[in-house]
Amino acid sequence: MKKSTQRKIWAWSMRLGNRCGCHQREDRSFKIGEFQFPICSRCTGILLGQILAIIFIFFKLNIPIYLDFIFLLIMFLDWYIQYRKIKESTNLRRLITGILAGIAQINIIYQLIIYLLKII
Repeated sequence: MKKSTQRKIWAWSMRLGNRCGCHQREDRSFKIGEFQFPICSRCTGILLGQILAIIFIFFKLNIPIYLDFIFLLIMFLDWYIQYRKIKESTNLRRLITGILAGIAQINIIYQLIIYLLKII
């Protein structure tokens, strides 16, 4: 693939990542070669976690709802510790906590849908 085509694809994906609400900070994003990921490491983790949660649902792997809230709390604590300048998070930690939060988001939505379908 030509460099110009790669740059066009990268520019398009960066615009898409921006429209999705990601801050896209270079220091908080992974890179492939010279190209920055179009979303930061935490958003990458959230997206991966959401995909994993859909796979879990497909294979009927149930996660208890209390665990979802623990997963969300873990990501919040990682963000909060960094926000308060207690300790800077790493891209790997952002990715892992994002994966947990993404799993929790989809699972909570799924559980709500199941609950609403039962009461209707």
